[in-house]
Amino acid sequence: MTTLQIETPRVFAPLLAPSRYKAAHGGRGGGKSHFFAEAIVERLVLDPTARIVCIREVQKSLRQSVKKLIEDKIVKFGVGDLFTVMETEIRTLSGGVIIFQGMQNHTAESIKSLEAFDVAWVEEGQVLSQRSLRLLRPTIRKEGSELWFSWNPGQSSEPVDAFFRGDNPPPDAIIVEVGYEDNPWLPETLKQEYEYDYKNDPDGAAHVWGGGYWSKSDAQVFGGKWRVDEFEPREDWDGPYQGADWGFSKDPTTLVRVWIYNNRLWIECEAHGVGVDLGIPTARLWSRIPYAHQYLIRADNARPESISLMNKLDDPKLEGGRWRVEPVLKWPGSVQDGIAHIRKYEEIIIHPRCKMAQQEARLYRHKEDRLTGDILPDIVDAWNHIWDAVRYALQPIIRTRSWRML
Repeated sequence: MTTLQIETPRVFAPLLAPSRYKAAHGGRGGGKSHFFAEAIVERLVLDPTARIVCIREVQKSLRQSVKKLIEDKIVKFGVGDLFTVMETEIRTLSGGVIIFQGMQNHTAESIKSLEAFDVAWVEEGQVLSQRSLRLLRPTIRKEGSELWFSWNPGQSSEPVDAFFRGDNPPPDAIIVEVGYEDNPWLPETLKQEYEYDYKNDPDGAAHVWGGGYWSKSDAQVFGGKWRVDEFEPREDWDGPYQGADWGFSKDPTTLVRVWIYNNRLWIECEAHGVGVDLGIPTARLWSRIPYAHQYLIRADNARPESISLMNKLDDPKLEGGRWRVEPVLKWPGSVQDGIAHIRKYEEIIIHPRCKMAQQEARLYRHKEDRLTGDILPDIVDAWNHIWDAVRYALQPIIRTRSWRML
């Protein structure tokens, strides 16, 4: 029996278990397509009678398919003697087959030809239509059959993304988020590409490389003000300033640390988690930011009992020390004043490790008129958890209405 030695990046390990749905989403360079192509070859080596269909929404020619990638994997693993590569499909010596099809070519009747298939892999899932998804799911019905999806998210409204990442993902689904940082074999060329993009077009890079949703930069609250870059705070910087936002339901508890220098706002560290209880669990979350307990934390005053609990907390990790949490003041228009203050910095520099700050910088946005698309002054109350914490951290500076930029 042929034995394959396949090195699998840690991020894909959950997908090795059997499951009705296997989904991998993220930006370029993460290796999603390579993982599934290798999994197909492995499946047919272990079960040479398996039938697999590789699907795209539109496939005008096999050049648009993953056929060449699978052929390359067959060569890589030295199992060419087990396969016959034909013009339109790949066959095994025992009746197994890999075919390549476009969903737009199918009708409700024609797709029934796929009912006996063991695996359907949907590549470029972000462009799969609702009609195609609705047709495909009940068609792959063989006992133990699996549906695999890989995609680079565009918008949360895309059918595949909404199916797996919406409020009600399907049962028996394994879903992983994959980034370029998860790829141990990322070529140096791609490293240079994403570093350049993050410095020069962080909004686009967060979508292309980071796997974030595409956003209209004109509607961004901080559009044109922020970028991603590495930095180390220096002694002549002002700060650090720390702010915390309490989580509730699906909203995360957050802590952020920022600095001010040279008329710029520097976001150095973040910590966040959903469903984090008060007390020790919150303390452990905050402790993800080095030495967070040594500096004052300004927090939302909507829950004064939370602030009191954290100040009185006997945290054994602090060896007799205490968390110092202070409530922030709020006034009519404090949110707008805080946003205006942040926008007056020449730049907002976000450290690459602050993934949530990057995501929210792209998605924190103004409302748009439903009919005209005009950008309105009102702000959507979403994707603002890090930025609320930033406002709290800077609250004494914001409160000084005649503040000067430092």
